Amino acid sequence: MSDDLKARTTAGRETFLGLYAIQPGVPLDHAFDELSVLLGCIRHLSEEAEMEGNLVAGSAARILSAMAKALINDMEVGLKRGA
Repeated sequence: MSDDLKARTTAGRETFLGLYAIQPGVPLDHAFDELSVLLGCIRHLSEEAEMEGNLVAGSAARILSAMAKALINDMEVGLKRGA
């Protein structure tokens, strides 16, 4: 499946927070790597916000969550487009 993910790319259709957009043409294997990093950051920030009541960490986690959701949605379009 790895070769399949290298051959398929992001669609570049999704936006998030009205300011940002997923770039088209990013190989899906690279997009999955970036998604993993994003989800790790979200987890860390969410735990920090929960334990310390840190509103800044909570806001950062919410912004990164919107970014991760847009990336997942765009990757799904890219996968379906290549099917």
